[in-house]
Amino acid sequence: MAATPPPAVAVTVAVTGVGLVTPSGTGTASTWEGVCAGRSTAADAPELAGLPVPIACRVPDFDPHTHARLRQPWRFDRATQLLLAAAREALDSAGLNSAGHAGADGDNGAWQPERTALVIGSAAGGIGTLEDQHRRLLATGPDRISPHTLPAYLPNMAAGHAALELGVKGPALHTSTACASGASAVITAGLLLAAGHCDIALAGGSDAMVTPLCSAAFAKMGALSRRTHDPVRASRPFDRDRDGFVLAEGSAVLVLEREADARARQARPLALLTGHATTTDAHHPVAPDPDGTGLERAVRAALAQAGAAPDEVDHINAHGTSTPLNDRVEAAVIRRLYGRQPPSVTSAKGVLGHTMGAAGAVEAALTVLSVAHGAVPPTANFTAFDDGTDGIDLVTDKPRHQDIHLALSHSLGFGGHNTVLAFRAA
Repeated sequence: MAATPPPAVAVTVAVTGVGLVTPSGTGTASTWEGVCAGRSTAADAPELAGLPVPIACRVPDFDPHTHARLRQPWRFDRATQLLLAAAREALDSAGLNSAGHAGADGDNGAWQPERTALVIGSAAGGIGTLEDQHRRLLATGPDRISPHTLPAYLPNMAAGHAALELGVKGPALHTSTACASGASAVITAGLLLAAGHCDIALAGGSDAMVTPLCSAAFAKMGALSRRTHDPVRASRPFDRDRDGFVLAEGSAVLVLEREADARARQARPLALLTGHATTTDAHHPVAPDPDGTGLERAVRAALAQAGAAPDEVDHINAHGTSTPLNDRVEAAVIRRLYGRQPPSVTSAKGVLGHTMGAAGAVEAALTVLSVAHGAVPPTANFTAFDDGTDGIDLVTDKPRHQDIHLALSHSLGFGGHNTVLAFRAA
């Protein structure tokens, strides 16, 4: 805890748009309604039939032609398709045209491609494409694999394809910090804005890891819930009967601008990104530090950058994976930092499952929406604490309406990554 915190951010970053594609539906409205209703999306997944854990949370009724506006969707991995749908919605909700053109003089919806950045996080890139093409290679030989295999699979190509489709000509970067990847993308985009490398940044994450290899590998590690007879209640963050997460897919994109620029074009910020931090546990490849010291350092550093103290935090959107170790560590850090007046806490994974590299961006987007709407969605499937998760103010059963002046989003990942974002009301 002796590390010197980073200096306060000189440039305030505004979130002016949000796009969400999740198992609760395509579009921010569908996702927000689903998480506020506490309606679990877990179900049997046909592509996982015969595997040890054949359940998952899938994006329903997704049409890449309509939602992602793609003429040749077969050229793209599903993760990139989801990303493009979220990115287009984010631009639209920010009042920016999504064609990537300068537009007419005086058009506040115009943006300059050369001054626009794109930062996208994922844990596995186009893993679905890789698995499909590897099966084809083994079954039919090298002549039958698709020439689009590498452009669809390589992790950087989600950002590359999105830049091409949207017309972005500034920095187009990929971040990979496992399940914190989307949050790392938000931090990277904020740094690009603060350094003056761009005027607008699209930041987020996307993953489509509901695949046989990923499911089998997570099951072998013991990370997935085995409540396969009752998938709707399988994901249960902070609950005494939690036994693992439910694999999911999804994407979230935030539009970030310097606050002064956003207000100059009369855009109304949803929230302000005023602090962020990332640390590493250096403890274990996949298990969090049981003392939570890495996460606590990240929280303290993000608050220092935001110029805030722990007692000013009104709400935390927790990573809340529904695994025994993660939830215990997060709860311990919250108890330690906030004492007898803890902020409200929620996790969306009881509804959405674990969207992997997209999770950090989904969590950031939901935190922004909580700040903007003054509401905290409930944590689905919670019945009771155990002695490792009690002592936190977990929102359950129904949404809680409250004034949220400062909120944190926690995102953790394999490799010991801890990422914390601090959002203030605009």
